Amino acid sequence: MSITFYLLAGALCLYLGAEACVKGSSRLAAILRISSLTIGLTIVAFGTSLPEASVSISASLAGRGTISLGNIVGSNIANIGLILGICALISPVKIHARVISHDAPLMTIFSFILIPFLLDGRLGRIEGAALLGLFLIYMIYSLMNRREFADESLDNLERGRPASRNIIFNISLTVIGLFLLIVGGRFFVDGAVMLSERLGISGWVISLTVIAVGTSLPELATSVVAAFRKKDDIAIGNIVGSNIFNVLLILGLSALVNPIVINEGTLGYQLVVLMIFSILILPFARSGFVLKRLEGGILLLMYVLYIVSFGVIR
Repeated sequence: MSITFYLLAGALCLYLGAEACVKGSSRLAAILRISSLTIGLTIVAFGTSLPEASVSISASLAGRGTISLGNIVGSNIANIGLILGICALISPVKIHARVISHDAPLMTIFSFILIPFLLDGRLGRIEGAALLGLFLIYMIYSLMNRREFADESLDNLERGRPASRNIIFNISLTVIGLFLLIVGGRFFVDGAVMLSERLGISGWVISLTVIAVGTSLPELATSVVAAFRKKDDIAIGNIVGSNIFNVLLILGLSALVNPIVINEGTLGYQLVVLMIFSILILPFARSGFVLKRLEGGILLLMYVLYIVSFGVIR
C-alpha cells in the first residue's frame, strides 16, 4: 500500500476516533457524576497514550532504547508545544484550578526526575521500577481526590437521545473512539516513517519528530475536537495526563523490560527543551486560569523553532 493511503486512512481514523472519544467520555463523566477533568486525566489520557506505549515498549524489547526514550521525550514536547498551542489558537482554553495547583506541577516534577535518572546515559530496571511506583502513587492520589461532581448534569446532555444517557453505550463509544485513535495513529506513523526513511532522516531524529508527533496524533485529534466543542477539561486533562502516563508508566515499563542505554549527544538538549515547555505551562495557566491565543501562539512558535533546531545541532 502507498504512503498516501497510510496517511489518509490514518487521518480519517483519527478524526472519527476523536469525535467518538470526546462525545462518549464527556457523557460518561456526567452520567457517573464525576468531572470531565477526571475522565481526561485518566481514561482518555491512558487511551491516547497507547500508541506511545506500543512504540516505546516494542522498541525497548528490540534493544532500540534510543527510539523508546526519544519517542517519549519528543511526544511530551509535542503535547505541550504543538497540541496545546493549536488548541489555544482554536479557542482560549480554560484551565481548571486543580490542574494548576496539582497536576501541572506534578507533570513538571516527573519530567525533572528524568535528568538524574539519565545522568549516566542509562535508564535501568531500578529506575523503571521507581517510575512505576510513582505512577501507582499518582493514580491512587488522583482517584482519591477527583471525586467532585461533574460540571455538567444529565439534564445538560442532548435531550431526545436516550442513548446519550446509557452508560454501556457511552463506554462502548469511548472504547471505539480510543481504538480508532490507536489504529489511525499507527497508520499515520507507518506512512510518516516510510516517507522519512525515503528522505534519509536518521533514527534518532525520526523518533523525536516523526514518530513522536505521530504517536501524539490521538492526543492532538482528541484535544482539538474537545477545544472545538468547548470541552476544555478533557482537552487539558488529556495532555497533562498523557505526559504523566508517558514518563511514569510507559518509560517505566520500557526500562523494566529492558534497560535503556542512550549514546546520543543531543539527549541533554532534548531534556532541557522538555523542562522549558513543562515549566512554561505554569505561568501561562495561572494568567487568568486561561491559556490565551497569544500564549498558544508562543508555544506553537517555540515548537516550530525546536523542530528547526535539529538542522543546527545535528
